[in-house]
Amino acid sequence: MLIFVLNAGSSSLKYQLIHVQSGEIKANGIVERIGIDGILKHEIGKNKKITFELPIPTHKEAINFILHTLTHEETKIIDNVNEIKAIGHRVAHGGEYFDKSVIVNNSVLKKIEELIPLAPLHNPANILGMKICQEIMPSTPNIAVFDTAFHQTMPETHFLFPVPHEDYTQHHLRKYGFHGTSHHYVSNEAIKLLGNKKNSKIIVCHLGNGASICAVKDGKSLNTTMGLTPLGGLMMGTRSGDIDAGVIPYLMDKKGMDTHQIIDYLNKKSGILGVSGISSDLREIISAQKEGDERAKITINMVANRVKKYICSYSGLLSQADAICFTAGMGENSSLLREKSCEGLEFMGIELDKVKNNSLSSGIREISKKNSKTKIYIIPTNEELVIAQDTYKLIKDL
Repeated sequence: MLIFVLNAGSSSLKYQLIHVQSGEIKANGIVERIGIDGILKHEIGKNKKITFELPIPTHKEAINFILHTLTHEETKIIDNVNEIKAIGHRVAHGGEYFDKSVIVNNSVLKKIEELIPLAPLHNPANILGMKICQEIMPSTPNIAVFDTAFHQTMPETHFLFPVPHEDYTQHHLRKYGFHGTSHHYVSNEAIKLLGNKKNSKIIVCHLGNGASICAVKDGKSLNTTMGLTPLGGLMMGTRSGDIDAGVIPYLMDKKGMDTHQIIDYLNKKSGILGVSGISSDLREIISAQKEGDERAKITINMVANRVKKYICSYSGLLSQADAICFTAGMGENSSLLREKSCEGLEFMGIELDKVKNNSLSSGIREISKKNSKTKIYIIPTNEELVIAQDTYKLIKDL
């Protein structure tokens, strides 16, 4: 069965066409610069890559052009769009409404709209993607898969903020967590590597431009680093992560910022970019460090120290983790970040094998020493497959 997976952003659309039973990616790509000049980067299988540059004024034109690319001429993968049996949409925020994926209808859309204040950059684009697909392909079911759903198993002890309780009951102020599909996928893969161990205790480090860590107990989220929004937790590409709350009014006063400006500052001008003054891309920071840039060195140490802090915290919460898993762009590709994040944790039974860690092998692999009490794995994430599988489960009997 072919599932079309769509991740709609404010000016971009990521997509994959997946044969869900085999997991084969028939085609994937991204449309960028929607509303400006438009670029479609399209990949067929693993070998054929094509780039189109053309005006793409709206998301509707973008989706129509993707479907055209899938069905026409040299990029043809399917004869017509009716071969797509369902569309799985990544949705950033499901609040407390959704603890699992759901078939999209008017009631679901209304609830997602109600959550826009909690995800003002993401939910509107996600809603737009769903509505356009309903219009273009009215007979094809749409499924909403939520970044927050996996974390709905967190107990109140871990999701409440230490503020007056009425702000939770009246204004939904709590930790929600994100990257749920990634944490779900990677922790499940780790459980398999552990021989389907019962009462498994796993720490997943999703380290990309956006980053979060999750403590997963027996396949369920126990705690995670991101909070009410994706701004909380780790230091990221351009996001500050956790800071003293007093920094916000202090900076607003000193720099004459309003609320929109301070949020922009913390979301888009901080993190790796802000500290290094070079880039939000860790690869560029590592290169600068090799050339002797002191701020680059400090930046790398800050990123790793915050990862290490949560590894220690969540190891304590779980009473010794069975496995630590590194995933996403930095987690999968930066041996230096993995090494620094595990450095000095031997007393906790976390022992990294530097030779394995520095290997250029790909795919799932163990990088811990043979006698390490806690296994250390690199597990490439596959969020799109999770979305496709959830979509299939909901529509297979329709």
